[in-house]
Amino acid sequence: MRRFSWFNATSLTIGFAFLYLPMLILVIYSFNESKLVTVWAGFSTKWYGELFRNEAFLDAAYVTLRVAIFSSLLATVLGTMAAYVLVRAGRFPGRTLFSGMIYAPLVMPEVITGLSLLLLFISLGLDRGVLTIVLAHTTFSMCFVSVVVSARLASFDQSLEEAALDLGCTPFEAFRLVTLPVIAPAVISGWLLAFTLSLDDLVIASFTSGPSATTLPIKIWSSIRLGVSPEINALSTILIAIVATGVISASLISKRAALQRDLDSKT
Repeated sequence: MRRFSWFNATSLTIGFAFLYLPMLILVIYSFNESKLVTVWAGFSTKWYGELFRNEAFLDAAYVTLRVAIFSSLLATVLGTMAAYVLVRAGRFPGRTLFSGMIYAPLVMPEVITGLSLLLLFISLGLDRGVLTIVLAHTTFSMCFVSVVVSARLASFDQSLEEAALDLGCTPFEAFRLVTLPVIAPAVISGWLLAFTLSLDDLVIASFTSGPSATTLPIKIWSSIRLGVSPEINALSTILIAIVATGVISASLISKRAALQRDLDSKT
């Protein structure tokens, strides 16, 4: 094994500092008394109170959450169906075109995707709002779900489905009772990925949103163009806390499941 040298330790420290030191500074200054974000004037939590009294930020957060939930659900359903077709349907006319359309958003610049969706919604006469953002986010996030679920389906033992069919299950029942429980971790991972992409999206939402529906990333972007507000620091700190809690919880659940599997294998 290679020794952990001072060079490795220094490189690792610099790398983590580059990634996480700005976040730490942001969290510290979210408790700043002063309205000037670069001048420390004492400890205070008043900006969190101001944030929860800011109707614009609360409305944007509510819109973002609704869009993320609905778009991730649609993307998960459509992405799982697309993955099943790509893996199980074999060769069929138009397969190359179908797979290309599924995977195109992975490499397509978001500006092109957002602009093309904007032109589509205008031609259809749809007013830009929550519906158009949900459709846009579903379009570009379902391909990520499809990639994750396809990888799991490719390694799935198809003989289990065949056994269920021999025992009298219909194809849908075999998928629901046999295939879906096995690929459930991949489906959940795809949903989480689609949910995260929707929460984080700025470019596509800026093309497909309207005055009646402004997402949180757009609201933050429009606010910092006039200067960084302590309320934005407080909001960012809350988001960091939510993400950290989710990551830690997922790690603990995974570790507990691994320990349980080890115990079951020994017994």
